[in-house]
Amino acid sequence: MADQKKKSGGDPQPPDELAEPKVVATGSPSGDPYADAGCEKVCVQGPPPPLPGGDPAPPIRIEPVGPIPVEPVGPVKVSLQRSTSNPTVDQSLWVAIRTRTRAIGFDRYQTFIERVLCQEQGSVEENRLIDPRRVPVERLGFGVDAYQILKAATEAFLILRCGVFMGRRDPAGAFIRSEIDRAVYNRPEEEARLSQTGVTFRSVADKLLGYLSNGNLPYLNRVLQGLTEADLDPDKDDSYEAAFCGTLIQGRRYDPCLFELLWSYWHEEAMLVQSINAVSLRFQNKRLPGEGNPLANLELHPLRPLSNLLWGYIQDEPFRLTVARRAYEYSHQYGLTLVGRAVPGMRPADHRSKFLEAFHSLLHQTAVFYKEDADTTVIANGFPLLNSLKEVHMLLAEGAHNQFGDLPWTARVEMLIQQWLLSRRELQDFLRGRPMVPYKEPWMGQVDTLRKMLGWGDTPVTHFRDLATFGEQILLSIRYGDWINVDDEDSAKNWARYWKPEIQGYVHAYRAATGQDLTAADPGRQIQTVPPSVLLQRRMVRQGAR
Repeated sequence: MADQKKKSGGDPQPPDELAEPKVVATGSPSGDPYADAGCEKVCVQGPPPPLPGGDPAPPIRIEPVGPIPVEPVGPVKVSLQRSTSNPTVDQSLWVAIRTRTRAIGFDRYQTFIERVLCQEQGSVEENRLIDPRRVPVERLGFGVDAYQILKAATEAFLILRCGVFMGRRDPAGAFIRSEIDRAVYNRPEEEARLSQTGVTFRSVADKLLGYLSNGNLPYLNRVLQGLTEADLDPDKDDSYEAAFCGTLIQGRRYDPCLFELLWSYWHEEAMLVQSINAVSLRFQNKRLPGEGNPLANLELHPLRPLSNLLWGYIQDEPFRLTVARRAYEYSHQYGLTLVGRAVPGMRPADHRSKFLEAFHSLLHQTAVFYKEDADTTVIANGFPLLNSLKEVHMLLAEGAHNQFGDLPWTARVEMLIQQWLLSRRELQDFLRGRPMVPYKEPWMGQVDTLRKMLGWGDTPVTHFRDLATFGEQILLSIRYGDWINVDDEDSAKNWARYWKPEIQGYVHAYRAATGQDLTAADPGRQIQTVPPSVLLQRRMVRQGAR
């Protein structure tokens, strides 16, 4: 012990009291580990722990953890992505709305009617409704039989495509597909809209069945909760024979037909009804009001099938909706008015005066959201959009009374028939329009020609057709969604992104038809509340003045 004290020059220190080693780079005089670019290893400098024999230990060599960082040379590429939102349960309802509204489009209606009138074989679902109503071909050239078959087939067409369900389960639990929906469903489009993969028809149908609660839409369940217990008696007979014996019509509340009266309104503004009325007057050898006689040479001889169809159409006039009845319902549901000599002075009992302002405010909020969402440096705020959706949802619910369940159905049946009559070759041969104009549906060219001939304005009917189609889909997604119970902004964001083509198409068509831009960026502007019928009349007057 004495020798150890002499050699060390003092008392020996235990190993845990040795000075803390210092890590330096080998071959670096400054001791900076990164001073020498060629240094690949580091060592420990300082008094290492002594060996048992008293000899000093060799330096400890440590391998580096990773490569030494090197400053980048040249510009660095940085990419930003748009913010995303979580999937929500109501997305399957939007897919069903798109599928069902496309299934009742005019192109599929025309194919269906031609198959019925030509006695061709249809699908099992179609034949089940049509076969009992068929009439021998030799009877179709006389009386109103042809038109009555056309009318019955139109109703059958809508019945087959009415409702929310895209598939159902049999008692054994097996999934039963709807062939009509499968023929319309477009998987690539839905995957692009939902930003998801594997969006098959079966997966969407399963999610939709999961979204429905007790077979009902969540919104309708919320309405049923406000009914009395007597209306919802579980022991009440729900058979078809007892459907009208209780205070609720069994079945109708479960699966509403997915179409909106707004579709009929915009076709009425396109002068669809007035066009077929002008042809009907000439068919009855009546002179049209006003100067001149532009349809003087319209002669449909009895060898043309359209002659018999028009006869039946005119004979059925007492059973069709009048302009006044449709006008009152437009006012009740949407606060929209019609302007014209055929519209009498109206005194509506319940005018939805706030709807137009709320709907246009929603479209404006959506345009603001799209601008923010396109900026990858900003996370778009979805709550203003969500609040606007709730407001429109409430206003639509207030107008869903009285004739709501039946008048839109009747109006759709009548206007589909009118479109089909105008698309016939007999009228195409007479009302020669502009063949180079690409119309989406074959009846549109004839209406455009009549609009110009009779001085109804030169706005292409294509814009009105887009307003009808896109507006219907947008309102259906708001009406039947359970928006009053939604507090997650992701639902509003997903809604805006899914329906972006329809919303942008509606806004553009509205500006093209009325001249009113619903997405104006002026922060101090007031949302336009002037009815579109007034804007259209002003445009027509200006065009006539020129």
